[in-house]
Amino acid sequence: MEEIAVDGSSLSWEPATGYPGGTTWKVFRRDSKNNPMTVLLKLPPGFAMDSHSHVFEEHHFVLEGEYVSMGQHYRSESYRVIPAHMEHGPFRSENGAIILIVWESCV
Repeated sequence: MEEIAVDGSSLSWEPATGYPGGTTWKVFRRDSKNNPMTVLLKLPPGFAMDSHSHVFEEHHFVLEGEYVSMGQHYRSESYRVIPAHMEHGPFRSENGAIILIVWESCV
């Protein structure tokens, strides 16, 4: 792997593919197949998403706001690792949140 350096302030918030309307992201890293990837995800107030799983390990670090998933509250400065293929969600965020999400290959 080569070093990657990105100035997030130079990136625009874009509609987040595969997420409910109003959800945006800044994509810091993605391989040629769109995964694994690293994004700053902005959840709008009232965000709701059903349970799902991924073929990649998923890391969350909540920078602002909070979300609720599987009965747990994840507030600012919370860190969560979700193993590959593990069903997770549903997700809800009453007031919105900004989350650093990293999807990593487990091989």
